[in-house]
Amino acid sequence: MLQAPRHIAIVMDGNGRWAQRRFLPRLAGHKQGVNALRRCTQACAQRGVAVLTVFAFSSENWNRPVDEVSGLLELLALALSREVPQLRKDGVCVRFVGDRAALSAKVRSGLEQAEAATAHNTRLVLNVCFNYGGRWDIAQAAAALAARGEPITEASLNAAMSLSAVPDPDLLIRTGGEMRLSNFLLWQAAYSELFFSDKLWPDFDEAALDEAIADYSSRQRRFGKTSEQILAAPSQPLHA
Repeated sequence: MLQAPRHIAIVMDGNGRWAQRRFLPRLAGHKQGVNALRRCTQACAQRGVAVLTVFAFSSENWNRPVDEVSGLLELLALALSREVPQLRKDGVCVRFVGDRAALSAKVRSGLEQAEAATAHNTRLVLNVCFNYGGRWDIAQAAAALAARGEPITEASLNAAMSLSAVPDPDLLIRTGGEMRLSNFLLWQAAYSELFFSDKLWPDFDEAALDEAIADYSSRQRRFGKTSEQILAAPSQPLHA
């Protein structure tokens, strides 16, 4: 049986292209993307993954056409009302990560309600990065430390990051055939294993997830050490 990563992060790319290939509006692809996220969340929980972090809306996405942005915000509200009750039943703890200052009071309230409704769940932590950017994350952490008059060190900065409550991602997946991080988890992904899938996000299913996990399981994670050092310490798991 394959050893599942503790923490999987995903750049859910390809919703718009999925829709365009079917001569559908881009928002139709985003709606299918919600279905794919539901499947992936359930599959991760079944495979023993402890944390799933997904890139839902970047700080750069505000630059997209106005109708697409407004549609995404409406889709978020709809997804919260439809998905949160089931996530609560499934033992999934939902957390939203990102800059909420630019969001409307209604949207912020919806995020807070979803977090409160699932706060006590422990089967899987689902971090939804919304209005998030990796550079923003580092900057807000540094600003918080400066405001408190604390020295900025690697350890203190790490503790002030938005995902400090969970371990760094072991495996970072990007769908859609692109091979870049796009300002996602720049700090946390320092030692993540990267996996790029040609599948567009709405087509990313359980088999595709298992393919990524299998590829991850075949790798030796050294964290700066040599292979000989890793092999000489068999008590240390290779995929910690």
